[in-house]
Amino acid sequence: MRLNPLPGLLVLIAVTFLSGVTTPAAASPARIKDLVEMDGVRGNDLLGYGLVVGLNNTGDSLRNSPFTEDAIMNLLERLGVNVTGEQIRAQNVAAVLVTATLPPFARAGSQIDVTVSAIGDAESLMGGTLVMTPLNAADGQIYAVAQGSIIAGGVTAGGEAETVTQGVPTAGLIPAGARIEREVEFDFTQMRNIRLALRNPDFTTAARMEAAINQDLGVRIARMLDSGTVELDLGAAGVNEPAQLMAQIENIEVLTSTRARVVVDQRSGTIILGSDVRISRVAVTQGSLTLRVEEAPLVVQPNPFADGETVVIPRTNAEIEEDPGNGLAIVEDSVSLPDVVAGLNALGVSARDMIDILKSIKAAGALHAEFIVQ
Repeated sequence: MRLNPLPGLLVLIAVTFLSGVTTPAAASPARIKDLVEMDGVRGNDLLGYGLVVGLNNTGDSLRNSPFTEDAIMNLLERLGVNVTGEQIRAQNVAAVLVTATLPPFARAGSQIDVTVSAIGDAESLMGGTLVMTPLNAADGQIYAVAQGSIIAGGVTAGGEAETVTQGVPTAGLIPAGARIEREVEFDFTQMRNIRLALRNPDFTTAARMEAAINQDLGVRIARMLDSGTVELDLGAAGVNEPAQLMAQIENIEVLTSTRARVVVDQRSGTIILGSDVRISRVAVTQGSLTLRVEEAPLVVQPNPFADGETVVIPRTNAEIEEDPGNGLAIVEDSVSLPDVVAGLNALGVSARDMIDILKSIKAAGALHAEFIVQ
């Protein structure tokens, strides 16, 4: 038996906090429309249950998905086909859930994309067609009707002994597959105060947004309420059309400011470091430990026609190997993201070991950033 190599990580931290003033992080300008959501202006989720037909024998097995058979019978009866007492064994039909988002200010007759996902044991939705499916909102009302050919994003192939699947063939998309039948009642013209909600709340960004709007319009109509909200007073601006005001201010650029973050994904070994990340001077050493356990049992049998029995003699070979590592590396006090990355790359470790190093540096108090593990 052989075990996977176990990373034995030894991190030696010698932290020296250096006094002084570092260079402020470089901020990036962004348009207001890319930074905020308007209060009351949002989408609504839609959900429906339907059938996909025309599959190439990759649909639900009706014995394991009785709800599919019930849906087929109900559909045929609505179409005037009498199937009472009949047993349907079609394999080219699959029961699906259809999801979509009704965008703000959507008007009747416009079309939206829908996502179709199998809920039974269908193998693939490729080549299928969604039959007319009503989409309901949280209030139980029908706001759209979906129908069309499905674009599946995966494929399955195989034989009797092995099957290979690439992507997700049991889910697909229908571009412009739903037509809006009901509008959400919302009169934007009656709003006298508009609240802008920052997607990433930050006091500095909100204050800069307030100043940029007031400076561009030449009148004080914007007021920062908190780190995530900037309120616009249409009465102070003398504007009767909120849409005209939003068209005027949404392209104003604001210098953004965000918290320093380090985001790691342990499953894929991905590491993202923000430009504001700072690391105090640290010393790091890293090595790896490999444990191997091999079993090679020996079978001993008696001579022909002799009294005795077969005996299995266990033989085990166990060994531990430890790489010498890369010695002690110094990560200097950094003032920019390239310096941080260059210092960590000097260790010559893999991405997953680097995640452990960053966690240890954070625990030692030398990583000055929010550490997020996904």
